[in-house]
Amino acid sequence: MQTQVGALAAIPQLENRTDEQLQSESKHRIAAKAILGARAAERYEVKEARRYFNEALAGCHPQERPALRQMMKASLALAERRPDELKEAMAKLGQEAPSGRQLLLLRLMGLIAPPPGSGALARVRGVLLLIAIVIVLLAAGLGIAELGSLPFGGVGLGGALLIGFLIVIAALGVLALFGRRRQARAREARAGGS
Repeated sequence: MQTQVGALAAIPQLENRTDEQLQSESKHRIAAKAILGARAAERYEVKEARRYFNEALAGCHPQERPALRQMMKASLALAERRPDELKEAMAKLGQEAPSGRQLLLLRLMGLIAPPPGSGALARVRGVLLLIAIVIVLLAAGLGIAELGSLPFGGVGLGGALLIGFLIVIAALGVLALFGRRRQARAREARAGGS
C-alpha cells in the first residue's frame, strides 16, 4: 500500500504550500485536495475534510484510489476523534501509529469535545467533564496554596483560591511551553530524517 503513483506522488512537493496556494493549484489538483483534506482533519473539521477527499477521489485514477482511501480513513478517524480506527488506518498506510499517550489524549478530546453531529447527551457529558476537570485543577491548586501558606499562619479561603488559580495557570503555562518545545524538536527531527 506504500507505493503511490501519479498524482499522489506530488504530495511531498506540495506539503509546504499554504492553503490558498493549494486551492489554486491546477497541475497537481488531486494531491492538493488530499493535503487540504488532511489539514482540515487536523483542525477537526470533518465536513470540510470529507469534501476535499471526495473531490480528490473523484479526480484520481482508479489505481490511486486505495491509497487515497486509506489516507482519507486515517484523516477522518483523526477528525472524528476515533483513536482505534486511526491506529489501524495508520498501520495500513505503513506509517508509524500514534503513541498510546497520543491515542489517550484523542480519546479524552473525543469525550470533552465530541465531533459535530454527536447527540445532546455526548455534548452535555463533555461540558460536565470539562467542568469537573476545572474543579479538580482548582482544588489541587487550592490544596497546594493552603499547604504552602501553613508555615506562615495560613491564608483565607478567598486568598487561597486566588493563589491556587495562579498556581494552576503557571503550571499549565510551563507545561504548554515545554510541550511546544518538544513538538518543535520532534518536527525538526522528522524534517531532518526525511
